[in-house]
Amino acid sequence: MTRLLIIGSLAGELGQAARIANARGASLAQADGVVSGLGHLRGEGADLVLAEVIHDLPWMLERLAEERIVTPVIACGMDADSEAVLRAIRAGAREFLPLPPDAELIAAMLEAVTAKDGAPVCRDPAMRALLARAEQLARSEASVLVTGESGTGKEVLARHIHLASRRARGPFVALNCAALPENLLESELFGHEKGAFSGAVAARKGKFEQAERGTLLLDEIGEMDPRLQAKLLRAIQEREVDRLGGIQPVKIDVRILAATNRDLPAEVRAGRFREDLYFRLNVVELRIPPLRERGGDILPLAAYFATRYSAANGLPDRPIAPLATVRLMAHPWPGNVRELENAMHRAVLLASGREIDLEAIELASMGDAPICEAVAPAPGLPAQPAIAALVGRRMEEVERELILETLGRCLGNRTRAAEILGISIRTMRNKLAEYRGQGLTVPPAPGQMPDAWKVA
Repeated sequence: MTRLLIIGSLAGELGQAARIANARGASLAQADGVVSGLGHLRGEGADLVLAEVIHDLPWMLERLAEERIVTPVIACGMDADSEAVLRAIRAGAREFLPLPPDAELIAAMLEAVTAKDGAPVCRDPAMRALLARAEQLARSEASVLVTGESGTGKEVLARHIHLASRRARGPFVALNCAALPENLLESELFGHEKGAFSGAVAARKGKFEQAERGTLLLDEIGEMDPRLQAKLLRAIQEREVDRLGGIQPVKIDVRILAATNRDLPAEVRAGRFREDLYFRLNVVELRIPPLRERGGDILPLAAYFATRYSAANGLPDRPIAPLATVRLMAHPWPGNVRELENAMHRAVLLASGREIDLEAIELASMGDAPICEAVAPAPGLPAQPAIAALVGRRMEEVERELILETLGRCLGNRTRAAEILGISIRTMRNKLAEYRGQGLTVPPAPGQMPDAWKVA
């Protein structure tokens, strides 16, 4: 259940947006202004904020940045509020929600936060067996390590475990350990006291405390810095956390789930992941097979995504034509379920007849093989000319072009591009920040506004 904070009055159009979100499954909290809203984010936290632009959103967004609170803020207002909207977007608001609100747009925003809704869609025997095992484990308090390639649905499975557990009435809080630099990750995870660092003007609960009596998912756990791994291990063992700048530990009652697309035993052998933390997290491992190993799920998932995106775009729900299903079944899906979802969303928009036909299934962006294979020279062809063209160029130039080209072919998917290049997501993020600093255009992440569209 998405934790939604409304900043503003519930009597008008914003109240209508709140009721739509609640009907879509979000839990609601309300604050009259940015000061009380900031207080709520320091304490209970939220997954998403809808705030009226009549309030001083730039001030609140500046405080959030100073206090290292990473929560997306949606600016809400009428068309006549364009100047206030621009100020909010410049200050860091994630998106703009026009009022009166559109139900499907709100649903899309909630979906972007929660990644998925409902139980996992599966028909393949391997996935049915995995789901049955997950539901059996859900009743326990044991830590579970969910593994699998990028895009297989690890967070979806983690949410399903939470909803099938005795903690289902408590919060489900997810934190992507690869999405934040180390200093922000520590504050986000453990919280901080007033004065812990410059900008910490008030105490704030971290994700551990926000997940009290619920479930905390540590996604991309293999990307966590070793120093934080030691602090995490202590929190799990002692069932208490030390806030940054704190004197007394805070007791916690949280179930831990972790997810990774890395080979953690190999990371342990390489000295990049603590062995004791690995065994503490890996009481039970659930490995989600890649989509190419569970062909029985391809067509049910494709039909599910077609129905979902037809409704989201106000289009009729059309069946998938037989030739289109043949193409879907023949594709190896290197991007797994995420790639299939994008393909079906695109197909829904491109289809023009009574069916989603073969012409609407465009898979050329990823090719019929992983990118690392698709860009390799054909067998028997010499690679010397391509290598010779690089002679005389600086190494950093070649590296930059390779990273940006790979990212572009991955449609902005940072995790997938990092996997192909053999680098960590942290290295990828640092490189992209460096390129932006040089004034270069970086392909936006899926669902993110391109740099060229952003207000200067």
